[in-house]
Amino acid sequence: MRLGRLGAEGREIPVVEQEGAFYDLRPLAPDIDGAFLADDGIARAKAALDAGDLPVIDQDGLRVAPPIARPGKIVCIGLNYRDHALETGAAIPEEPVVFMKDPSTVVGPFDDVLIPRGSLKTDWEVELAVVIGRTARYLESDEEALACIAGYAISNDVSEREFQLDRGGQWDKGKSCETFNPLGPYLVPADGIEDPQDLSLRLSVNGESRQSGSTRDMIFGVAEVVRYLSRFMVLRPGDLVNTGTPAGVALAGTGAPYLRPGDVMELEIEGLGIARQRTVAA
Repeated sequence: MRLGRLGAEGREIPVVEQEGAFYDLRPLAPDIDGAFLADDGIARAKAALDAGDLPVIDQDGLRVAPPIARPGKIVCIGLNYRDHALETGAAIPEEPVVFMKDPSTVVGPFDDVLIPRGSLKTDWEVELAVVIGRTARYLESDEEALACIAGYAISNDVSEREFQLDRGGQWDKGKSCETFNPLGPYLVPADGIEDPQDLSLRLSVNGESRQSGSTRDMIFGVAEVVRYLSRFMVLRPGDLVNTGTPAGVALAGTGAPYLRPGDVMELEIEGLGIARQRTVAA
């Protein structure tokens, strides 16, 4: 079972996908959001699906929307893969590097990504996204942290490196341009992923492989990241945590050009589906 949302922006329909069929979740909830997740929505969706209480919906022609609506916040972990830290010349972090991203950057997994005006260094980052399902504050163990995770999705932490690194201040302004967080296509419930620390990640640009890694190579694993963050902020249902990216970004200076209008990124994380975005000028 995988959860998602279909339809034009502002008119999305919450759905459950199972074995290629899509079922309308609206008899159960108006949307897949923090309130749905906090109210044990995933378990209720599974029970309703098993009971045959959800009508089939024809998804043909419908836009694939982000699988969650209106995340309260997006918390990101920087330099969380050893090979990525090394390729950028950064020191291996002793504690997670934490920054925030504007929640309004979230768009669908097949929506266009806008290259900001004046941008010369728009970059890609395939990431495992963690969706919070229970309030997390002052967690003491990895087990408690994992119990707070509703599920996982593919995230593209698009970044404008000049805005991020060369224009002063913090990273946020290079991370928060509109459309800079494509998400989905699915929210896969946590119990549908056997081990979040054993997933392959891939990203290509115009058909050429740029990133190929595994969540095994995270410096700080998923459970540790959620537990760590809960010491500094309250994570609430519907919040999104981007857990870092493996090597292969344009910032590394290996000769791969930064993104330009007309480029196509394709992302895949094992068990979470495939996403594809075309870049256009803002």
